[in-house]
Amino acid sequence: MDPELIDDCVHCGFCLPTCPTYVLWGEEMDSPRGRIHLMKQHVEGTPLTDEMAGHFDACLGCMACVTACPSGVRYDKLIEQTRAEVEREHVREPSDRALRELVFQLFPYPRRLRAMRLPLRLSAGLRRRIAPGLERVNPSLAAMADLAPERPSRVRLPRRVEAVGRRRATVGMLTGCVQGEFFPQVNAATARVLAMEGCEVVIPPAQGCCGALPLHSGRPEQAVRFARRTVAVFERAGVDTIVVNAAGCGSTMKEYAEIFEGIGDGEWAGRARAIRAVDLAEYLAELGPAARRHPLPLAVAYHDACHLAHAQGVRSQPRELLAAIPGLELREIAESSICCGSAGTYNLFQPEAARELGDRKAGRVLATRADLLVSANPGCTMQITSAIRRSGAAPIPVAHTAQVLDASLRGLEKVA
Repeated sequence: MDPELIDDCVHCGFCLPTCPTYVLWGEEMDSPRGRIHLMKQHVEGTPLTDEMAGHFDACLGCMACVTACPSGVRYDKLIEQTRAEVEREHVREPSDRALRELVFQLFPYPRRLRAMRLPLRLSAGLRRRIAPGLERVNPSLAAMADLAPERPSRVRLPRRVEAVGRRRATVGMLTGCVQGEFFPQVNAATARVLAMEGCEVVIPPAQGCCGALPLHSGRPEQAVRFARRTVAVFERAGVDTIVVNAAGCGSTMKEYAEIFEGIGDGEWAGRARAIRAVDLAEYLAELGPAARRHPLPLAVAYHDACHLAHAQGVRSQPRELLAAIPGLELREIAESSICCGSAGTYNLFQPEAARELGDRKAGRVLATRADLLVSANPGCTMQITSAIRRSGAAPIPVAHTAQVLDASLRGLEKVA
């Protein structure tokens, strides 16, 4: 934990109303400034107690406090450093260790996730039925059972998608882990939209995890290995721009050079700087429209994924892209800056708090009375879908920004 970053906090309290756990519980030690106080205590010699680790674990890492802070405190860096310290020093209960090992040996590996596709399809109805009973036995396993989406149709992406009409750019595309295996239709729509906007899209086949999941959970060594592999894969592909359609992945990839510098690896930091990672909406807004937008008569509620809005500062671009579609009405969600409770692995490791936040977000989404919810992160999509289903309300379909644009550019009657 960097003492200089800790000392940047003046404990003004601007972060309090933006912090999801403080909003839920009103507990000072479950606010950003409270956690920074605990960090300072530990740096000054206080041992890492179970209670202290619990307050750090309860943080979603949503970065809303970074947006709100007038002093520019790098809470994002502090919580990453703190989580790594917790993983090194804190002795967890055997069940907690087993759960974490399961998650980190499964979710960052696309092939292992792929093996789950058939079991998920066969167990869809059963999972929904057993989730309430499983909740009493193991809330984390119940959350896994409830969150997992239906098995999607397999989508095979080519290694290269040619630009439609005049080629305006050549870009690489990250397929991701959860996005690629659970939401392949989002990747297909992303490639089509980029192509229709004049981009040649390069999709390297040997992609893996970008490192976001372990980085945000206190496993920097694993994150660095994944980051190096990702940089090398796109270097071999011969692209200098990578378009990313998952918020958590994009925020981590934009920090690659800083991550490598933090471990004193100047060579990889330089290689990371030579390749730009950019969010899909951010890139399309910079590129400007080329393809014709066909009408989509829909009322759409747009959900701000935390690692897009807070970590990357990408808020206006998705809204502008959606609002430019003829016939589409964009509706705002109340408390848009408050996390939905997904937060990478948070809804698995802290299922009770995540469920409360998910229910809160579902209520705000349903209040918009929109026809469609748009989310730019697979974790958010699963979390909010699960919460709406749990509410008993009529389901509202959830789509990625890419899918809405794809439907408009192709002249489809509805979003696929």
